[in-house]
Parts: sequence; C-alpha cells; structure tokens
Amino acid sequence: MSKPSDNPADPFKKALAEATKVMADDPELTVSYSVDPPGQTADSVRLPQVSRRMSRDEVLLARGTADAFALRHRFHDAAIEARYMPQGQMARDLYDAMETARIEAVGARYMPGTAGNIDAKIGGEARRKGYDQITKASDAPLAVAAGYLIRHLATGRPLPQGADNVMELWRGFIEAQAGGRLEGLEAALGDQKSFARFARGIISDLGYGDQLGDDPDSDEDEEDAADDGSEEPDEQESEGEEDSESDEAEASPEQSQDAQQDESQAQVSMDEQTDAELSEETEMPEGEAPMEMPPPAPFSDADPNYTAFRTDFDEEIGAEDLAEPAELERLRAYLDQQLEPLKGAVGRLANKLQRRLQAQQNRSWEFDREEGILDAGRLARVVANPTTPLSFKVEKDTEFRDTCVTLLLDNSGSMRGRPISIAAICADVLARTLERCAVKVEILGFTTRAWKGGMSREKWLAEGRPQQPGRLNDLRHIIYKSGDAPWRRTRTNLGLMMKEGLLKENIDGEALEWAHRRMLARREQRKILMVISDGAPVDDSTLSVNPANYLEKHLRDVIAMVERRRAVELLAIGIGHDVTRYYDRAVTITDVDQLAGAMTEQLAGLFEADPRKRARVLGMRKAG
Repeated sequence: MSKPSDNPADPFKKALAEATKVMADDPELTVSYSVDPPGQTADSVRLPQVSRRMSRDEVLLARGTADAFALRHRFHDAAIEARYMPQGQMARDLYDAMETARIEAVGARYMPGTAGNIDAKIGGEARRKGYDQITKASDAPLAVAAGYLIRHLATGRPLPQGADNVMELWRGFIEAQAGGRLEGLEAALGDQKSFARFARGIISDLGYGDQLGDDPDSDEDEEDAADDGSEEPDEQESEGEEDSESDEAEASPEQSQDAQQDESQAQVSMDEQTDAELSEETEMPEGEAPMEMPPPAPFSDADPNYTAFRTDFDEEIGAEDLAEPAELERLRAYLDQQLEPLKGAVGRLANKLQRRLQAQQNRSWEFDREEGILDAGRLARVVANPTTPLSFKVEKDTEFRDTCVTLLLDNSGSMRGRPISIAAICADVLARTLERCAVKVEILGFTTRAWKGGMSREKWLAEGRPQQPGRLNDLRHIIYKSGDAPWRRTRTNLGLMMKEGLLKENIDGEALEWAHRRMLARREQRKILMVISDGAPVDDSTLSVNPANYLEKHLRDVIAMVERRRAVELLAIGIGHDVTRYYDRAVTITDVDQLAGAMTEQLAGLFEADPRKRARVLGMRKAG
C-alpha cells in the first residue's frame, strides 16, 4: 500500500498532472511521463520523465512542457490551423512558431505563472541546441527567431540567453520587412483566425508568399483547392521557360527536359558511331561474355536490357541518417499536429482492420465428434430420434500464417503537401495496428538524391554523352521502418517525409524490385507488398536521353516478374492517377482523404478467410 510514496517524485508528478488538466480546462485529459520525447494529441500529453533525484532542470523542464501543452490544448483550434496552414515547409515552420508564441503570450495574460515556466523550457532548448554560440544570421533558424520575436513583443518579457541571441540576429531583417504589419500584433493576438491572417501576412512580407498556397478566405471552394493540390500529375509538362541550374527542392525537374533533349540530339551522329563500334566489338569474341556491359549479371532480374549508367552514387539509407534526431522529433510533431483532425477517422478504420484480423486468429470448432463438449445445438436430433448418438464439438486453433507486410511509399515531388502527409500518418497507424496482430510491417520510401540527374548525369556529360545510357539519376531508397524494428522506436522516422527538399523524382521499377528482394529474404510464410504512388515513373534526366517508355516498360516488367513468381502478393493504391493499368490488384482514389480507408480495406481483403470473398474484394477496381 505504501508503494506510491516510495518514489519521492511521485507527489510532484501527480500534482503537476492535476495542474495541467486544470490549466487545459479538460479534466479528462490524460497526462503521462515517459523517457520518450514529449508529445501531445487531442486527448493526451506526454511529459518528460522526472527521476527520483528531481533535479532542478528536470522539474523546470517538466513544468514548462506541461504549461506549453496545456495552453495549446486550451487556446488552440486544430481545425483553424489546418485551414490557414501554408503549403511550403519554410512557411509552415514560420506559421507554427508564431502560433506557438501567440498561445503562450495569451496564456501568460490569463495565468502569469506560466511565463516563467515556459521561459525555463525555452532556455533549456536554446542551450541544448547551441543557440548562444551562433554568430551569423544564416546559421540561426529564421522561423524560431520569428516565434521568439512575436513572443517578446506580445509579452514584453526578455528572452532567455541563447534564445535572445537568435532573435537579435534576425530582428533587424524581420522588422525591416514586416515592421508595419507587426504594429497590428496586439489586435490579432486574442483571436486565432485573425492571428492566422496576420501570420500569413508576415510570411509574405518575409519573402515566402509563394509557399502560402490558396487564400483560405477566398470564395473558392476549399475542397476543390485541396483536390487541385493533391492531383498534381507526376507527368506534368514544363510550365515555365526559365532556365534554372539550381538543385533546390523547389525547382521543377521538368524544366531541364527540353534542354537535355536538345543536347542529346546534337550528339546523335557521334552516338550512332559509338553504337556501331560497340556492336562490332560484341561480335568478335565467340563463346565469351559480352564485353560492353559492366555487370556480369543483368542489372535487373525483370529486364536484362534495363541498366543504369552509374550505381555508385545510389544510396539505401535509414531515415534516421537523413536528419538529426531533434529535427526528426520536430518534423514528427508537425506531422501529428497537421493531421490531428484526421486521426479519429484513421483510428476507426485501423480498429476495424484489427477486429477483422483478430477475428481470423480466434479459435473455431469441429463438430460431430465422438467426444469433447456436448453440442447443445444438435440435441434436437436426439429428441426427435432417441437412437441418435449425442454429438460433441472440439475447439481447434485456426491456422494464421506468419505474415509480413511492406508499405512502399512514393516520395516524389508531386506527393508534396497533403498526399505525403496522409500517406505517412496512414502508414504509421497501420504499422501500429498490424504490430498488435503479430504481423510484421516494413515501411520503405523511394525518390532520387537530386533533380536533373545528380552525379550520374555529371559523369555522363564528362564521358561525352554516350547514347541511351540507361537510368541517369542517383537513387535514394529510404528505410523508415524495418520489418523487425518495433513501431515505438521508429515512429519519429516518418516525420522525415515532411522535410523540405526530400521529395524529388520517382523511378518506380527499381524501387519495386528493391522492396521485392527485401521481402524474399524474410522468413515469414506470407508476404504482402503494398505500393502507394500518384502516377507513372518520371525522371526527366533519364527520359530525355532514352526511349520515352524506358522507365514505364521496366516498371511493367518488374510487376510481371513479381506476379509470375507468386512469392509476394502485390497490390497498389494510386492517388489521383489510375494505376490499374500497371497493377492487376489496384484501387485508384481521387481524394487523399480516402487513402486510409483504401489501405485498410485492401489489407483486410487480403486477410479474408473466405477465398471467394477475398477475390471479390480485391478484384474491384475503382477508377478515379
């Protein structure tokens, strides 16, 4: 009975939890403590763990985090935020930082004691990130500085050391660009909608107006605007004539296609001569391996004629190696916050899937046995004919094969915005759900390392532009969650999909073949591979110097190989594009909000016990 008092930190933790509920004005709020990074959902907050030592830093950090979460719970409307949230990553960071500052400033007016606690939290974060050591504005995050400045102006309080350094490095620039608008801060603080418009104005003044997206206050229907953004085709034609050599994430890969085609046409005569010389060389040695192809085995198991100009710049990399842990935590928190309004619907679908899977793992009965449990349902036969022997039933286990599911997510540039956000959160929820049902889950992503071909194209140019070089870009295959890694340890990795500059071009065939090879190496009896994409494979650098159907043909060949071997069950979901022309078992959705339902229904169909019902579910093709 005395166990709760054994830990001297328990009374403090209990008191802080109750204070957090009162401050949030929600007695049903769940407050927990964990060594995992702090986090917040619609009905719970996770605070930093407080050890038995109860050091001053631990206590201050817990108080400041609790106050910040409680104030956001009380003074923040996720639906309003989602409506006014900009599209570009930098604009989103600015918007979120300023909204956080508004919440904390409003909270400090109602509850002055929170200001000191949050100051301690901000100071600890600034020291941990080394903000006090930064000497140049270019090394300091502009979004963080903007949030600090809004908080300073709204509260009149000095910022902790380190935080004030970051603010001062950018303060001159922010006030020069948006000084006039900052005068309206006081009038906008109390109303989230007014402040959202104010923040979007600041973002425009700072030079990021192109990342704001459509005006949410315009007469244009919001749903149509969201659909327009999500259905941006992967195969879109170049919309501008501007010549850009930048490899920035905002650059359009299609802009380089015409120029590359002109360059390749200028080399036709030289390339044809090179081809003729190569063909002569291949005819000389009889009975020996061809000399012109570098690998001893075909580059692709599906198509021996498919090749890549260079593979030494390709990478297979874990998500945790593409961003610092602190950045992954920030991106994951942003992902959770952005999709808060959708979590209820996605969670209900996940629960439905879990019930269907668990129902098939339940026990079943064998009837008309000579011994076991008396079958009451068949006693009527005995009453009708007393000579009929009693019937018994025996409980048996239903065979449920050891299963692994791989989710292969298209990380191309046209998935930017709402599609990639919903794909990430759905993959996360499915991984959690299937893990509860003892189904292993692997989450993979595919894109390229650069626009316009990267190092592979540079080498191709240096070697005289040989004709039809094959794939001419550097692959990036990302492992967000391996099949054996627990979801709890990898959940932050999915936040990487929110990182600006990650999403570039998509070479689906090689990605599918890579995922297939990984699945074949696994020990599970049953293997299911689900591809989520929004169109055909596109890489301008490759397509400008190879046949127009080069990547598409390889994708079809890989799909045919996977389905012919039957070692892996393959299905696909197309977002805004009809992928049924590639995959036999596929569904096309026209709104990314349908993605969660499509994923759960397709997986549930695969696990359907009745083969006829399973075929009926998976045989349906929904055209967009």
